[in-house]
This record gives sequence, structure tokens and C-alpha cells, in this order.
Amino acid sequence: MDNSQTQGNSVLDRTAVALSGLCLLHCLALPFVVGLLPFAGQVGNNHFHLQMLLIVVPVSVIALVIGFRRHGRVAVLWGGAVGLLLLFAGATLVHDQLGLLADRTVTVAAALTLSVVHFFNSRLSLHLLRQQAAR
Repeated sequence: MDNSQTQGNSVLDRTAVALSGLCLLHCLALPFVVGLLPFAGQVGNNHFHLQMLLIVVPVSVIALVIGFRRHGRVAVLWGGAVGLLLLFAGATLVHDQLGLLADRTVTVAAALTLSVVHFFNSRLSLHLLRQQAAR
């Protein structure tokens, strides 16, 4: 088997795993989403970002700290802190003081920042695990 076939199989395997993961996530999350629908109706009149902070902040902090303990890159923590501060500012101060457009702009910037930081956190952790496995 030549190298191009191996790479093709690897891409197919990763795609299949990703699709299986999406299916699993859908199957496991659907009962929770249905159960939360009444709650969503209650928060519809309120500012939804505050409720999202309760989920996003702990998940991000835990993921970034675990990654930092593996790879030791302080820049990841700083980037995560900037993203979380932007998110908090968008959900509180900016929303209350500057209005919807500013709120959305800051929230999108926060989401992009956190996405990039989590991507690099994941890549650094994966790279380190591969190095350790190669030894």
C-alpha cells in the first residue's frame, strides 16, 4: 500500500470518527435540549449571555488549565483570559452601556478569541502526547 492510500484512509477514518461523534452528541444532547426548552422560554426575555457565562467560563477554564498543565504554554492562559474577559464584558458592561451592536461585536470577538485559543491549546496538547508516544 502506498503513502497516498494510507493518507486517504486516515482522512476517511478521521471523517468517520467525527461523524460518529456528531451522531453520538446529537443522541445524547437531544433529551437535555428538549428538557431545557421550558427554561429557554423563561430566559428569552432576559439577556441570554449571562446564562451562557455559567456554562462557558467553567468549561473554558478547566480545558485551558488541563492543557496548560500538559504543555506549559502561558500564552494559552493569557489568550483564554482575554477571551473570557471580552465575553464577560460583552455580556455585562457592553450590553448594558453600549447596546446590542456593541454587545454582538464584543461577543463575536470573544468567541473567535476563545476558539483560536482552544484550537492552539488542543494542538499543543496533542503534539506533546504524540512526542511522548514516540519515545
